[in-house]
Amino acid sequence: MADADNIILESIFHPYAMEQMEVFAKKGDGQVSFVHYTSARAALGIIKSKRVWLRNVTGMCDYSEVLYGQSLLRNVLYNDSEKRLTALTEAVDGCAPGATAEAIRLFNQSWNDIRCNTYVTCISEHCKEEDEHGRLSMWRAFGGTDVRVAIVFKFSYSLLRANVFSLVVSPVAYVGERQLQTEFYRVVGNIHKNRDFLKSVGREQIVTSLYNMLVAAVTCLKHEGFKEECEWRLIYAPVRWPSALIEQERSTEDIGGIPQIIYKIPLDANTPNAPEGLKQLDFSRLFDRLIVGPTAYPYSMLEAFVAELQKAGVPEPRILLSRIPIRM
Repeated sequence: MADADNIILESIFHPYAMEQMEVFAKKGDGQVSFVHYTSARAALGIIKSKRVWLRNVTGMCDYSEVLYGQSLLRNVLYNDSEKRLTALTEAVDGCAPGATAEAIRLFNQSWNDIRCNTYVTCISEHCKEEDEHGRLSMWRAFGGTDVRVAIVFKFSYSLLRANVFSLVVSPVAYVGERQLQTEFYRVVGNIHKNRDFLKSVGREQIVTSLYNMLVAAVTCLKHEGFKEECEWRLIYAPVRWPSALIEQERSTEDIGGIPQIIYKIPLDANTPNAPEGLKQLDFSRLFDRLIVGPTAYPYSMLEAFVAELQKAGVPEPRILLSRIPIRM
């Protein structure tokens, strides 16, 4: 399917995510900046290996991951005498009879896989105002008792759509049930408005698009209390959307005394069997700066990170020391 058709499908079934992407891209005139807050130890591992870890959603800090989205989705579809489900069915089935029931059946069949076999990397939108000191709430939230650092990546917005790794890249929606209902009816309206186009792409694509919308609803919704994170997610599903490039990066790691499966995103142009598109995603090309969070040992850390960043191909790395006067 042509990229233009995919963009139309995304605008129909994922209007909120598409709008957030466009707004964020405009802020940087086509350049986007993301930041990954983590412990200094984990950051050193990322730089040395040029690999970012994807962790299972069952082990994330937010213990309601996926389940929160599922609860909201079920309430929107099945509460209110199922009027909303009827509205969706009438809209979709006007393009492909029976497609709604088929997509929901596929979603229900794959629920255990979605719940237990989805892996994510969490990144956050980064703005110029945070270039020197980072974001206070993020320093407090991530890294446990270790010293925190923030790795800032900057690149062309077009790379988000490169799909080199078979990852879903999406902003998180911090919504409650009422807001989700509003977004639901936006999708229903979009389907009615684009009926001729949807008929042209065929039944299978409609079922797939609706299924992907349901999966996005449970994997990219978070409680409103997390809104200040401005989070985006890189999502990998080894059963549903496998990637040969990421499968070769699978390993078992001990994290906090808990052995678990980890997948890694290789931001390394020298990765075996690397596709041509990976050259643009090499760590050295994406890296913008590193911000060291509040710590009693800033200068020894600065020296160490400079050395490792240079080894990773960043000739003159920008490293800043956050001056936020707090004790961690």
